[in-house]
Amino acid sequence: MSETPSNTLQYRFDGPEEAPVLILGPSLGTTWHMWDRQVPELAQQWRVFRFDLPGHGGAPAYPAGSVAELTTRLLATLDGLGVQRFGYAGCAFGGAVGVELALRHPERLASLALIATSPRFGTADEFRQRGVIVRTNGLDPIARSSPERWFTGGFAAAQPAITEWAVQMVRTTDPGCYIAACEALAAFDVRAELGRVGVPTLVLVGSDDQVTGPAEARTLVAGIPDARLAVVPGASHLVPVEQPAAVTDLLVRHFSTAWQIAHDASTGQIAVPSAHAMVPAVPTAPVASTAPVQPALAPPQAASPVAEIAAAAVPPQAPAHGRPDPYEAGIKVRREVLGDAHVDHALEQADEFSGDFQEFLTRYEWGEIWDRPGLDRRTRSCVTLAALVTGGHLDELAPHLRAALRNGLTPGEIKEVLLQAAVYCGVPAANGAFRVAQQVIREETTPPE
Repeated sequence: MSETPSNTLQYRFDGPEEAPVLILGPSLGTTWHMWDRQVPELAQQWRVFRFDLPGHGGAPAYPAGSVAELTTRLLATLDGLGVQRFGYAGCAFGGAVGVELALRHPERLASLALIATSPRFGTADEFRQRGVIVRTNGLDPIARSSPERWFTGGFAAAQPAITEWAVQMVRTTDPGCYIAACEALAAFDVRAELGRVGVPTLVLVGSDDQVTGPAEARTLVAGIPDARLAVVPGASHLVPVEQPAAVTDLLVRHFSTAWQIAHDASTGQIAVPSAHAMVPAVPTAPVASTAPVQPALAPPQAASPVAEIAAAAVPPQAPAHGRPDPYEAGIKVRREVLGDAHVDHALEQADEFSGDFQEFLTRYEWGEIWDRPGLDRRTRSCVTLAALVTGGHLDELAPHLRAALRNGLTPGEIKEVLLQAAVYCGVPAANGAFRVAQQVIREETTPPE
């Protein structure tokens, strides 16, 4: 365990001190205990390092607003411990950290395993909507629905103790840190960069994963030059918990055979194992894990993964130099604030007559004004709502109410903005605004059944 300042992470070590370091990264809403079944065997060969996301598992609640920021904290933690080079296996959010490491800090990474991971997790709208629900209702609705996302129905029914463990793990997470992690995943998109991942990579996925399933896994394998795919039958999103023996065996095989030798400063070269020298990721006899570290986790279950190999993607072209076109920043901000669905609809409706106007909005309203650093987005939403009420533009109010919720305003704060508008802009205008806001808030903050 560790004392944890704001720029580092809560962590623990298992295994011999002299062994090479293998890092296990957790999924959103989980703690390092999701890896309990893998640790006893992995710790026989590696110094296993596990960490908690901010506000998870009792870790200090210092929210990380991006995958890059979380990765920086991880590296700061490792730097403080003198760990320079390591293998890395991450699940979902933890997998996103693994991709970030491979893209931005390849010199630190010896080998990589991506579990239940995607180059883009769903849509930005989905994660920002989840943040709105948590900000309004707390984590209880998300916690109660977690077993449905994480486990197959049969496993959840047969393992009620693990189901309850999963619910309590999410319920005890800090809401602000959970929301920040949702924002980080909303902004995460490395589809165009996969060709630059230069370390041997195992992509592992449960066959029944409805969150980041085999299709997303194959996208990773198609894009990463030296990647292999293992599909574990009878498992959903938290495959290390649901099929621990199969996952452990795959990780042991991968990191035993695909550990890339460190760069030699004296020669300027690096030894890279050839692809044909790697052992295929298909265990002939699944390895049974030893006794659990966390009693709530289920006994190991054998499952034979299916291994696949895909061709490498063409590396993306280098970006052009010079000042970025405000349109590029504008379309990004416009999507982040209004949501992909709203922006897609607006652009699809544009024709030869209105297309220039949509481009104007994107370039100047969103690229030049909303992207300015002088005001944060919460403040800009308050100003925008008040201005729309003042002008009587109720037809434009609903999308900006949704945007305000995504930008971090609570329903109570929106109410205060509209009450302020009632005093300075007139009761009739505010009356109509309250009707629109009441409907939007009901739609946006009601947890899914």
